[in-house]
Amino acid sequence: MDTRISGKTRLLGVFGTPIKHSGSPIMYNFCFDYYGIDCAYLAFDTDASQVKDSLAAMRRLNMRGANVTMPCKQEVCRNMDKLSDAARFVGAVNTIVNDNGVLTGHITDGMGVVLDLKDHNVSIIDKDIVLFGAGGAATAIMVQCALDGAKSITVFNRSNEGLEHVASIGQKMMEDGVKCKLEFHPLSDTDFMHEKVRSCDILINGTCVGMAPALDGQSLITDMSVFHEDMVVYDVIYHPLVTKLMADAVANGCKEENVIGGKGMLLWQGAGAFKLYTGLDMPAQELKAFLAKREEEGVEPLADVAENIPF
Repeated sequence: MDTRISGKTRLLGVFGTPIKHSGSPIMYNFCFDYYGIDCAYLAFDTDASQVKDSLAAMRRLNMRGANVTMPCKQEVCRNMDKLSDAARFVGAVNTIVNDNGVLTGHITDGMGVVLDLKDHNVSIIDKDIVLFGAGGAATAIMVQCALDGAKSITVFNRSNEGLEHVASIGQKMMEDGVKCKLEFHPLSDTDFMHEKVRSCDILINGTCVGMAPALDGQSLITDMSVFHEDMVVYDVIYHPLVTKLMADAVANGCKEENVIGGKGMLLWQGAGAFKLYTGLDMPAQELKAFLAKREEEGVEPLADVAENIPF
């Protein structure tokens, strides 16, 4: 019996479907326990057609906030009272904060990458970044890095439709005064792509290329000479933990500590949301130890999150 729940306990949750395997309740309730915060976090199976009812329930029940996963991110965005700059540009919300009935939507997907890089002693400020992909995760990464001070971001993508979409977002950002230089190019221009990678500070793979099982063992980099010891390589994929891109980077001159997989992104997305809910830093190291122990016991509390990253 959980004796922590009281008449003053405030509710938070996650909206989406399927949701029963979500690792979010474990993560956030651990953090509430750590700080002694009188809140509880639950999962609510919700599809896009139920979003308005769910938001009304948030107000009626005075819920402090909620995370949002597929397929509700865009519909939630359309029904917020306020939006953060990142959510406004991306057009999607994964975190809702309720301040006395005023619902503000945020997107922490890109924040997860920026904070994970920071956790590995890598800053994106004034850096030249090459980003592969134009899906949901890659778009959020582009927007957050631009807002947080990257010098330039060059996006490469396979489909023209995806490129046009992120380019339109980039145009809106520039019109809004964002200083980061943004470029958009097709992946089919491999010589130019490899040239840009060779000269960048940070390479980020925001595509599903390299993900097990279907794309395991694949990489978008075919010229191994682009890698060098001053380059940081970040792959949002974490299954497998070491992708071909990561292995190639280490084998061809990148420092091992500067080649980073995407598992930490999941935790740091949550850290961003936790800060928005509470004003406190997530106890990341303690949470990592807790999750590692669960993995040793055969439990993977964040395993389902990969299904919710729209590459």
